[in-house]
Amino acid sequence: MPIQSMQGALRALILVVVFFIGVWSQSSGLVDDFMFYLPDVQYLVVQHLWLTAVSGSLAIGVAVPLGIILSRRSMAKVAESLMQVLNVGTTIPTLAVLALSMSFLGIGTVPAIFGLFVATLLPIARNTYAGLKGVSPALMEAAAGIGMSPTQRLFRVELPNALYVIFAGIRTALAINVGTVPLAFLIGAGGLGELIFTGIDLYDPIMMLSGAIPTALLAITVDALIATIAFIVVPRGVNPSRA
Repeated sequence: MPIQSMQGALRALILVVVFFIGVWSQSSGLVDDFMFYLPDVQYLVVQHLWLTAVSGSLAIGVAVPLGIILSRRSMAKVAESLMQVLNVGTTIPTLAVLALSMSFLGIGTVPAIFGLFVATLLPIARNTYAGLKGVSPALMEAAAGIGMSPTQRLFRVELPNALYVIFAGIRTALAINVGTVPLAFLIGAGGLGELIFTGIDLYDPIMMLSGAIPTALLAITVDALIATIAFIVVPRGVNPSRA
């Protein structure tokens, strides 16, 4: 069966499943139960997105230049050691990072943003470094051969060829960020975690799902948005999806 036909059949199946779930939810009264929490969801989604946008923007603004610096030839002796430090940092649970940031910065938005920033920083820096180091030496030699300066080689050769890998790191990091923001509620920063954890405490599944479902949808939406931006920005010869 052609791939297009399989994709069309899968979409049709998903639509049918969603339709029947919607009919069942409406008939069982679940829609009314979820609508009760809609004002809370609308308010908390704004908080959730704000925490993601601020911490994610800070992480991208720091991690990409850090990855570029570590990929330079002058940093070759220490780059691998520093990258190993970053890799070790990924093994620390995000909740532990938030707890540590709360210990030093108190309770509220600031420690939450710092903890989310740290959790988001590592995948982007690692992928930026790996993408730049993975650029073909033949391309670099050709660029040097036609008289490009190191700065010109970086912006005209290295970064365009590393963009796909860099965007892959950004997608991963922001998806982690969106899924981690609910933990920020535990240190007083708000977000959809308020519904999730309060629902768990009260043993109220509808309240819990009212926070969990929007969180999952936000993660999917952010991932799709970054993928779309990557599809547009990454050069055709570098992006496998445009080959």
